[in-house]
This record gives sequence, C-alpha cells and structure tokens, in this order.
Amino acid sequence: MRRDDCIAALARHRTDQIVVAAYHAAFDLMRIQPHPLNYLSIGAMGLASSNALGLALGRPDKQVIVLDGDGSLLMNLGSLVTIAEAAPRNLIHFVCENGTYEANGGHPIPGQGRISFAGFAKAAGIERVYEFSDLADFESEIGGLLRTQGPVFATLKVEPGAESPKDWNFIHGPETRARFKAALKQA
Repeated sequence: MRRDDCIAALARHRTDQIVVAAYHAAFDLMRIQPHPLNYLSIGAMGLASSNALGLALGRPDKQVIVLDGDGSLLMNLGSLVTIAEAAPRNLIHFVCENGTYEANGGHPIPGQGRISFAGFAKAAGIERVYEFSDLADFESEIGGLLRTQGPVFATLKVEPGAESPKDWNFIHGPETRARFKAALKQA
C-alpha cells in the first residue's frame, strides 16, 4: 500500500479529530488534507506518540489520531507501555511501517522484516491491535476502527507514495502553531 493512499482513505473518514503526524506522513497530510487541527510532529523523532497521548489526555472530548513512522516509534517504544497504562479511550495510533528511517535518507531500521510493531503494542498491553497490508482491507475497516474505543494501534505496511512538497517554513512557522492552538481552543 502507498502511505499517501492510506492517509487519503483516513481523510475521507475524518471529521473533527486532532491528527498528529510525523515526518513524511505530516507532509502527505499537508498535501492531502490541510486542516487547522493537524499537529505536525517534525524535528523530534520518536515523540509523535507521546505528543498524541498528551493531547488525548488533555482533550478527552476529542479523538486523537497519530500517524507515526516505524523508525520514529522505535526511538520511543516506551510510549506504548505508557499509552496502555493511561488507556485513553480517544487515541488511535497508526504506524506507517516501511522498514526505513525515511526522514534520514531511507536507512534500514534495526530488525527490518523481523520485528512486529503489532507484537510490540500487544506486549505493551494495548488490547485493540490491527495490521494492514492491503489498501482495500484498510479502506473497508477504517470507518469501524475510528469508532472503536481506544487505545487502538494499527500497523500500516506501506511504501512511499507520490512525493509531497516539503514546506519547512510552514511546518516550523509560528503561524502554523498559532492556527493549531486557536483551533484547539475553539473545538
């Protein structure tokens, strides 16, 4: 499956959720579905899951979706245990698994092809764990997944899709953070 196709499928089901997206998923999300409640987690690899957990706990009235990368999650596997312990009902964690640190030039992640992110999530204590490698299956399940009480974890076996523009000024711009904060206050 292509990552951007997965994000487009998710976008078709999105209503007013907060979406925390890391690195290439963030650029894809900006291209596919610009939204004031997009939280772009760039510059601190591994923290998308922790940022999403904080938002989920701070805003239990809003569903929070995290679009993480496999390399990013490897840098913060402990967040899975913390998420399981906190058990936020409003958190859905997607991991885009392509076996590389794509943001750093496509270097292979340790254990590429031998580790199971769904297995990590289950071992951490997350009860609702899924894995998708077929876009049609993901598209048929995404609506139900978004209605499932969290925490939910799903591995998306992906490959890169169309190249998304890398607008670093937008991502790191103060107006982007201000727009997110204002949207969060209104929501």
